Amino acid sequence: MGLIGRESKEKVSELFARHVSSGKVEFFSSVGIDFVLGKREGVYMYDLDGTRLINCHCNGGVFNLGHRNPEIVEALSESMRELDIGNHHLVSEQRALLAAELASVSPGDINRVIFGVSGGEAIDTAIKLARGHTGRPGIVSAIGGYHGHTGFALPAGDEKYSDPFRPLVPGYSRIPFGDLEALDAAVGADTAAVLLETIPATLGIAIPPEDYYEGVRRICDDRGAVMVMDEVQTGLGRCGAYWCIDTYGVVPDVIVCGKGLSGGMYPMSAVLYSDRLNRFWHENAFIHISTFGGAEVGCPVAMKVIEILERPEFLEHVTSMTAFFEKGLAELKASHPDVLLETRQRGLFMGLKMANDMCGPLMTLAGLKHGVFTIYANNDSSVSQLLPPLIIREHEAAAVLEGLDAMLTQLGQTMERST
Repeated sequence: MGLIGRESKEKVSELFARHVSSGKVEFFSSVGIDFVLGKREGVYMYDLDGTRLINCHCNGGVFNLGHRNPEIVEALSESMRELDIGNHHLVSEQRALLAAELASVSPGDINRVIFGVSGGEAIDTAIKLARGHTGRPGIVSAIGGYHGHTGFALPAGDEKYSDPFRPLVPGYSRIPFGDLEALDAAVGADTAAVLLETIPATLGIAIPPEDYYEGVRRICDDRGAVMVMDEVQTGLGRCGAYWCIDTYGVVPDVIVCGKGLSGGMYPMSAVLYSDRLNRFWHENAFIHISTFGGAEVGCPVAMKVIEILERPEFLEHVTSMTAFFEKGLAELKASHPDVLLETRQRGLFMGLKMANDMCGPLMTLAGLKHGVFTIYANNDSSVSQLLPPLIIREHEAAAVLEGLDAMLTQLGQTMERST
């Protein structure tokens, strides 16, 4: 007997509520969501009862290469025949090889790596690096951003995630995203780092002005602050380049990546940083550890992810699908002008800005009926996030657009009835 479907949906929900999260089960039940993840393959995921959805959330980019990509599965299977977690105290062949591969796809003089398990852990590490390097406490981030739920990362995000856990680590300030004047005023002599998501997903796939990051780079250089880009969701090909910041022609000091680095199969995150920041880490080689960070058994998986990304046809395919979705989303906007107010897109990182804050949640519910899984942006629930797997083919993309058309139609009818 396989691992999926050993219990009924009802039993799984009962056990989940009793032992994992009663609040989630209660919420899903209250809004009519009855989906328990079962089989998953390629761009598709299935309920235990067989209902199929195209995954256009991808867990924030974890499944960039689709569910259970055969090359990734094989890489992990081969790795498990020789490797285990390894030992973080020792020099590691697997970590060294993976770090060299990450350096090869990083811009400028970013060629050093600190490994972790999750995006939040990696953000914590980047903040520690910036404070250690500069000797300063200040961290400037964006209002409505999201950088994880861990200790140093939590105060950099939206207050809805951090308020219940006060007092927080001090030294943080937040400014409106995309506003260079506000950033200029906030960054001073005590600022260690400016920490930004290249495109903030939780804020609603907010696309900054094209010259924004040139200005951020200039301000950081003027004040001696470290420029840290959170590319946990936008990195690894999602926006049509290795890193989303590459599309703005700017080289930061630090890039944080995760999610997609796992290949959807083994947890992996990394802080990629410039040689110029290495003195602190060199002099304090044992000041930071992560027992499972860069686990050796997972390194070949991440290396396979990078190998796939570096194939010329991969980013060419992302570019082709970007154009396909751009045309399709424009047609949807023209067909549903009262509901869909704006489309936001950088590569296959897309957002649908709709008429009001109820639209995002209602779109998620409609998607369960029409075969497309999306979630709304938690800090702007009028926006549905759209992150299909980067391997999506044209006929699957067409099915997504057809599903979105039906979802927007349903949403428009709901809005008419409520007026």
